[in-house]
Amino acid sequence: MRLSRFEQLRASARRAYESGRASVRARRAAGEHLAAGQERPVPEPPREEVAPPWSPVVEEQAASVHSSTTSRDDAEVPRALRIAGAWSWRLLAIGLVTYALLKVIGTIRIVIIPLAIALLLSALLAPAVGWLLRARFPRSLATALVLVGGIAAVVGTLTRVVTEFIGGVPELSKNASEGIRQIQDWLRTGPLHLSDNQLNSYIDEAQKWIDENTQALTSGALSTATTLFELLTGALLVLFATFFFLRDGGKIWRFLVRLLPVNARWRIDDAGRASWTTLVAYVRATVLVAFIDAVGIGIFLVIFDVPFAFPLAALVFLGAFIPIVGAALSGAVAVLVALVDSGPVTAAIILGVVIGVQQIEGHILQPLIMGRAVAIHPLAVIVGIAAGVVLAGIVGALVAVPLIAVLNTAVRRLAHRRPPEVPPDAVVVASTAP
Repeated sequence: MRLSRFEQLRASARRAYESGRASVRARRAAGEHLAAGQERPVPEPPREEVAPPWSPVVEEQAASVHSSTTSRDDAEVPRALRIAGAWSWRLLAIGLVTYALLKVIGTIRIVIIPLAIALLLSALLAPAVGWLLRARFPRSLATALVLVGGIAAVVGTLTRVVTEFIGGVPELSKNASEGIRQIQDWLRTGPLHLSDNQLNSYIDEAQKWIDENTQALTSGALSTATTLFELLTGALLVLFATFFFLRDGGKIWRFLVRLLPVNARWRIDDAGRASWTTLVAYVRATVLVAFIDAVGIGIFLVIFDVPFAFPLAALVFLGAFIPIVGAALSGAVAVLVALVDSGPVTAAIILGVVIGVQQIEGHILQPLIMGRAVAIHPLAVIVGIAAGVVLAGIVGALVAVPLIAVLNTAVRRLAHRRPPEVPPDAVVVASTAP
């Protein structure tokens, strides 16, 4: 009896030993499969379908089911159609949000436009404030000095331009009348051989067009006069916003970053600071390029004794802030004034000077001064300027290109996966006491 019990215990121990070895072998085999990059074999689920699991019908159904589908009905839809539908409703949502955002911006444009101009002015004046701060000036005093100096320079330039323009208008109108008579004589005796009746008909059509559009032009002028209060409030908002952007820009940015989720603060702060650096570099380079263009064209206007040399140079300076389009328009005005006052030879010379300066600007100055950090494709520039003109007029044309440059830098920085080296408001906490 005792021997049989001993044999039973021995047999049970033997069975436990064999089962343990079998489990160890199974785990070892699974580990070898994972090390070889294979999937761990799983037991087959109980078969609920009539067809066996190795049949072609079941394999085709399994291949058609994707992890993004939530039901068998979704799996029945072709994959290309599912992807097209997913893209469609997402693009539709983005379009609706963009439209709503544009409507909001259009409603509060009296606030958005001054703030955009204030940002551009802050990017232009920020280096001067930095110089005064390094010279141990108080921040408020440095900001006030730079802002007052900028306002004085703008007012002085406008005063000089208006004074010279008012003084030269009578002579220019006289030369313009003589130039029109010369053009009429050339149309009669030149290769076109137009008769007096044809010239009179063309002049009558031009006069008719002017009469028809006088009401529209006058209504626009009256609407502009009625918005004088808005212009004054916008100018005051620009001044106040520029002052506080220059003085407390860093604090305002840190406050805005703290409103974001913690996981997004580092990346947004890094993209925002890089975008601000791009905006400062763009505005500084644009001002330098515009100054070089204005000086170069202004020197030739003075050499050939073209009237309104200083106003035309100032117009070239302002037009350079609208890339491609602004330089062409301001140069065309200078050529027309030279044609009316000094004849076709001088106008042809001025045209060559304008084209040469623009070529030097586009191929040498902008790549050298701006660099690759703010380089934008010309097609993006043209499309951005056109959209800016449609949405906000001349102010939109001025703001469009720097906005594209800032967005370009921000998107590239956000797409970069490396986190910034120093997070905003970082606090180092030691795990153990030093």
